[in-house]
Amino acid sequence: MSITHPAGFVAAGVAAGLKSSGGKDLALVVNQGPTFDSATVFTSNRCKANPVLWSQEVVKDGIVKAVVLNSGGANCYTGPEGFQTTHAVAEKVAEKVGIGAIDVVVCSTGLIGLANDRQHLLDGVEAAYAELSADGGDAASRAIMTTDSVNKQFVVERDGWSIGGMAKGAGMLAPALATMLVVITTDAIVSAADLDTALRAATRVSFDRLDSDGCQSTNDTVTLLASGASRVQPTLEEFTEALTEACVSLAKQLLADAEGADHEISIEVVHAATEDDAVEVGRSVARSNLFKAAVFGRDPNWGRVLASVGTTQAAFDPADLDVAINGVWVCRRSTPAEDPATIDLAPRAVTVTIDLKAGDQSATVWTNDLTHAYVHENSAYSS
Repeated sequence: MSITHPAGFVAAGVAAGLKSSGGKDLALVVNQGPTFDSATVFTSNRCKANPVLWSQEVVKDGIVKAVVLNSGGANCYTGPEGFQTTHAVAEKVAEKVGIGAIDVVVCSTGLIGLANDRQHLLDGVEAAYAELSADGGDAASRAIMTTDSVNKQFVVERDGWSIGGMAKGAGMLAPALATMLVVITTDAIVSAADLDTALRAATRVSFDRLDSDGCQSTNDTVTLLASGASRVQPTLEEFTEALTEACVSLAKQLLADAEGADHEISIEVVHAATEDDAVEVGRSVARSNLFKAAVFGRDPNWGRVLASVGTTQAAFDPADLDVAINGVWVCRRSTPAEDPATIDLAPRAVTVTIDLKAGDQSATVWTNDLTHAYVHENSAYSS
């Protein structure tokens, strides 16, 4: 269950002194080849952190040989000094690994406006390089945690090749991507162009469908590295299917660890005129604090679902909507139907199905309830 499961990768996770807790806070992942093709997607937030600004330039040629990640500070809105720190960290990784700094993706996570101690980071790179190992994936996944309560990893096995992934994120889960850092590795032979196609297809139905609290981060990065070490070249369709499986699993792990959540809510919109309509409706419900608070209070308030649907531009007849909660069709043709009292909202998993009766497209958006614990966590955040 590790990014070092695929052949050709080594990793490490160490304590560099960025976290006040003294825990692991710097991870290093190195692709040992023989190929170094890559693809990366970043947050669409216009306010981007220094590591994102740096890494956007790195990935333009489709070659990435190493990824260095730190928790404990986002290095966002820290001025020119903060960008210089990002550059210095990339240079240190390049020096140790024997590559160019322009092939090093840098990722950071933590509080915005917090300047990371440059020397701590540089010393951390030294320590991580010394500990690089084919067994280092688990330590790396722990080093990128902030408010996460558990580390997130996943492996997909195929005939002669595999995919490994790690992710962090527990709040501000909203497109795109989420408050997440994700590194995915594969030992398959896949060109940079095909990696980009597959990654965008996979994130579109996984990370981009997470909407925990409607807030969008400044540091989000999902980077995919291919070593080619298996010598196996799957078709683009085969690779995209496996990558999507990995991304959906990691996305659901992020949702399950959403800050303070008591319920994981899956909102499926069916019979929409377009997929975009289905996503818009699902996201509108996912962002309804009234509905999310109702789920926290174990109240199957389907009226709040319809009210959210009505705020969208999707095609539907307001007088002919169906809604089910946990399989109970509480609303048919926009009128009360089965008894909501029969719905048990005690279990953590909640499903909402919305039938727009406008076409043949569908989409699912994932969110969580709004709890006292979420408010407490985000009123006193520390890295």
